[in-house]
Amino acid sequence: MKKFAATFLPPLAVVGALSAVPMTSATLAAQDVDTYRELENFLSVFQQVRANYVEEVDDHTLIKGAIDGMLASLDPHSSYVEASDFNNMRLTTDGNYGGLGLTVSQRDGAVVVISPTEDTPAHRAGMKAGDFITHLDGELLFGLSLDEAVEKMRGRPGTETTLTVVRPGRDKPFDVTIKREVIELKPVKWEVKDGVGIININSFSAATGDGVEDAVRSIERSLGRKPIGYVVDLRSNPGGLLDQAVEVTDAFLERGEIVSERGRAKNDIDRWFAKKGDIAEGRPVIVLIDSGSASASEIVAGALQDHRRAVVMGERSFGKGSVQSVIQTGPKSALRLTTARYYTPSGRSVQAGGIEPDINVPQLSDPDYFDRPRLREADLRRHLVAQAGVEDEVLEDDGEAVDPRFSATAEELEKQGIEDYQLHYAVKTLQRVASLAPRVQQASGSN
Repeated sequence: MKKFAATFLPPLAVVGALSAVPMTSATLAAQDVDTYRELENFLSVFQQVRANYVEEVDDHTLIKGAIDGMLASLDPHSSYVEASDFNNMRLTTDGNYGGLGLTVSQRDGAVVVISPTEDTPAHRAGMKAGDFITHLDGELLFGLSLDEAVEKMRGRPGTETTLTVVRPGRDKPFDVTIKREVIELKPVKWEVKDGVGIININSFSAATGDGVEDAVRSIERSLGRKPIGYVVDLRSNPGGLLDQAVEVTDAFLERGEIVSERGRAKNDIDRWFAKKGDIAEGRPVIVLIDSGSASASEIVAGALQDHRRAVVMGERSFGKGSVQSVIQTGPKSALRLTTARYYTPSGRSVQAGGIEPDINVPQLSDPDYFDRPRLREADLRRHLVAQAGVEDEVLEDDGEAVDPRFSATAEELEKQGIEDYQLHYAVKTLQRVASLAPRVQQASGSN
């Protein structure tokens, strides 16, 4: 089975995590008595509901509801999926599906946008991170499970759906009509600006690692030489396959650990390491992140930051640092269970706290930037803490304090032709670094 950063792990990892806690026979016997007592209570309630509820309810509905409730008491990412949900999950990670192009979560029962995927109908329609979707074609979404809400958003390509949106900072809800498309995710795009190679990674699907290598070669062919540096843009990238995050990170590292996963038991640790060979040949790298950068994106940003191979810019990332194992429980059902946390090479868990950029750069070209709260893992109810037995550190939102350097308004930037301020700032920073390099070399040569 493929490995998914914060999505999938091989089922054997679960066996190791659950069987490695030593217990005496007396302890096990006492636990068994308590467990059987609780199961008897559950069966008593099940039988009463089955026999006496005002309307007849089938056993499958009752048992699935009990499983859903059990997993909902754990963390936001553990869930039980049946055939349609499992197919939806696989389609998304394979990179092609019919829908709108939104990454969503739930906050207090409401559907909230984590990020719109670039070059999708939702992105073109102006959907933004932090938008709450209250209705779909006039039907209230509040109270539905996240999987049920996502299923309603998907549909036959070419059909239209109207989303009712509540955007913080706006006085009233408003409607957005979007035509569904086959979402063919292009995981990697590239361009060249002012001698800088820009690699835009939108997702970590099966072709992302190869796509980054192709992008580097294409940038070099376009310039006829090596660029002065690279911007790796991970903004609004919700994550994906773990092996692809490792491949992308490895492309820019010569050696060292990339990421580790640590389960319940002390010895339940897996580590991934870089192989020799830096595709950028030591040229400076800037990684752009924002509140929609999650999971695999945080693995890449955290590893390159810890190894001081890249400067991380933008805003604090989402903070999705847990790993889910998918265990097949039947021919058409599976359990998605949180079984581990992942850690950066320096031993940091990004769970809940996210990756803090080296340089906070607000997106000044977005006129709503300072009015919109950013939803992160720490805002989700029952989120997993960064480390077992340790309370989360309360982090201030990086969008509140305005650095005097970042005082330009969206209107002023538009007049200057700057559509993406964060990217603009990253490119200008690499140009400044390149302009200083000859002086540094000259100074070191004169010693």
